[in-house]
Amino acid sequence: MRADVSPRTIRMTFALAIVGLVTSGCLSGGGDDESTDTTPPITTPPPSGNTAPTISGNPITEVLIDNAYSFQPSASDADGDTLTFSIQNQPGWSSFDNSTGILSGQPTLADVGVYENIRISVNDGTATTSLSAFSISVDQVGVFSATLSWSAPQLNEDGTALTDLAGYKIYWGTTSGSYPNSVTIEDTSMTTYVVDNLSAGTYEFVATAFNASGVESRYSSPATKVLQ
Repeated sequence: MRADVSPRTIRMTFALAIVGLVTSGCLSGGGDDESTDTTPPITTPPPSGNTAPTISGNPITEVLIDNAYSFQPSASDADGDTLTFSIQNQPGWSSFDNSTGILSGQPTLADVGVYENIRISVNDGTATTSLSAFSISVDQVGVFSATLSWSAPQLNEDGTALTDLAGYKIYWGTTSGSYPNSVTIEDTSMTTYVVDNLSAGTYEFVATAFNASGVESRYSSPATKVLQ
């Protein structure tokens, strides 16, 4: 993220690298958490001359209260037909976009529990294809944590020495490029931070620095890790 500033304002280049990532749980490489439901996708037989749409994706199956949840399946149609999405057994704390297939929401303490047999489908006007059914567990406390480490920035964007560093911001989320969760660190001597109370899932972390005027640097390169 960059702030719009006047030509007289120094803007920082924060080439922050998350150089260490340690979690309290077991680590594994790879992508998003897979659904534990093995029910195969369902496709209604298309009529002659029509190709049924395809849909895929690995929904996140756990979210903590007061944390943002978001899942969007990938869908396509070989015939180029307009696609419409639908959902069965949608959790009451969530919203669903019929044009994009995005399931999102932010559960609260009252929503703690397991929401089962959720199924997202896509229709091309003739045929329907569905993802495997999945569940979402809304938990009050997460058992995972991540320790992030970085190197403090030394220069402003114009190449001059950085003398007014005021702090850092850490951002994270379970969707690449989307960071609904953040924390501000006003201790400039800190170069590590523990993000705790995380649930199982694939997380992407980025960081920024800001100066005494509140001008914030660009995001660092993201660090991604699967917690499970």
